[in-house]
Order: sequence, then structure tokens, then C-alpha cells
Amino acid sequence: MDIFMKCAVEEAETGLREGGIPIGSVLVCDGRIIGRGRNRRVQDDDPVLHAEIDCLRDAGRVRSYAGCTLYSTLMPCYLCAGAAVQFGIGKVVAGESKNFAGAREFLESHGVEVLDLDLDVCKEMMGTFIAEHPDLWYEDIGEL
Repeated sequence: MDIFMKCAVEEAETGLREGGIPIGSVLVCDGRIIGRGRNRRVQDDDPVLHAEIDCLRDAGRVRSYAGCTLYSTLMPCYLCAGAAVQFGIGKVVAGESKNFAGAREFLESHGVEVLDLDLDVCKEMMGTFIAEHPDLWYEDIGEL
């Protein structure tokens, strides 16, 4: 696992400690992190504050996202994948997609390179959370 995914995992762990859903994200441009975020739907009572959206907000306005890579501990959903496509982010690196398949095909169909690292730490963190808090998880993915 590279340093950027480690930072995304740290964001997910922070979100979990805050009582939220453990998904973290970082945006990397020119070899440095310019944005960090975590799923804050529960903490902020905001239905669209997914980790990737929080990360993009943290990065602020960026002239061009074309050379950027979005890291996320979980394969992005359609909302977050849509944001990546909208802003022209060229690459998405996901920690895992076993617990949630996300919108990989959508991203790839729009020319985004997608890499799934299939990391045990991400699978275990998300799997444990889903088992312990199915109500929050299914609310998060719109399947209540």
C-alpha cells in the first residue's frame, strides 16, 4: 500500500472514530496530496457528503484535475464517480470493491483509469462496519 492510500485509510479510521461510515479519500496532484476527506454523512447530517466529495471540497478550486489521482478506500459510487468524470480526474485508485462494487464501469466508460488494490485492511474495515451498522450502510448506498 502506498502512502496516499495509507492517508485515505487514516481518513476512514477518523470517520469511524467520529461515529461515521469508514470511507476515506485523498486527491493527489503532482505527487502531493491537495485534498483529504472522509464520509461525513452521519456527522454533518448531509446526504451527499461522501468521502470523495469531502475530499474535493477540501482541495478547493483546481484549474485542471486532468493529472490528478483520486484515492478512495472503497470503489466510488455513482455520485462520486460522476464528480470525478465531471472534473476530468484521470485516475481513481480504490482500496477495495468487494463490499461495494461501485461505479467502476461508469468511470472506465468515461476514460478514467481505475485501479482496485483489493486491500484486506479496507475490506475488513468496511465489512465489519456493514455487519455492525447495516442501517447506516444501506442508507448510505440508497438501499433502505
